[in-house]
Amino acid sequence: MEETKMKLIDHLDELRKRLIITSISFVLSFIVAFIFVKDIYQFLVKDLDGKLALLGPGDIIWIYMMIAGVMAIAATIPIAAFQIWQFVKPALTKEEQKQSLAFIPALFFLFIIGIAFGYLILFPIVLSFLTGLIDDQFATFFTAEKYFKFMFNLTIPFGFLFEMPAVIMFLTKLGIINPKKLVKARKISYFSLIVISILITPPDFISDVLVIIPLLLLYELSVTLSKVVFRKRLASESNISPNDTAFKV
Repeated sequence: MEETKMKLIDHLDELRKRLIITSISFVLSFIVAFIFVKDIYQFLVKDLDGKLALLGPGDIIWIYMMIAGVMAIAATIPIAAFQIWQFVKPALTKEEQKQSLAFIPALFFLFIIGIAFGYLILFPIVLSFLTGLIDDQFATFFTAEKYFKFMFNLTIPFGFLFEMPAVIMFLTKLGIINPKKLVKARKISYFSLIVISILITPPDFISDVLVIIPLLLLYELSVTLSKVVFRKRLASESNISPNDTAFKV
């Protein structure tokens, strides 16, 4: 009993250490991003015809902090993933440690790809569609706060959602999930992704469709990659070629 209690305390201490390192990394990344936040702001608004409006003197600080926060999250993701890997490392075999470590760069790049997809593809399409509805009936007046909230609501979720394939491959590699479970959960997963897409997009049908389709394709890609990883895992366990391992779902 005493030994179990000591192990639990050791695990909690190790977890606290990893959380502290991740938090410090986020703070340092935030400070660096805030130093260059004006340049980042100019890049994000370079395609606008006019200047964004502020409704109060404190708005600009909030906007700068929001931009720096997003940059800090992106920079902290690989560090956080590495700390999680360090925490679970003792429970993994040598081969699992080596294979799981390779997923960390993938998490970072998939997050960046997701952000880029939201910012470069989805955001301009949705913004153009909504401003097109205005016509000549209304005067267009964008505040900086509303503009960036709208932008980040369409981009940040995709950074995390695009990590779905890497996360599912990692969990499949560890044997926590398998393609059969993913196929059985397809209806529930589809429903969950549709709900997420509706929550993160403006209340119009076009925006919902533009978000739903990529999310469903991401899930199907994740299922396909899970099958590949699962076949290789079975092959390595039975010491046969992956091509000879039959797995159909």
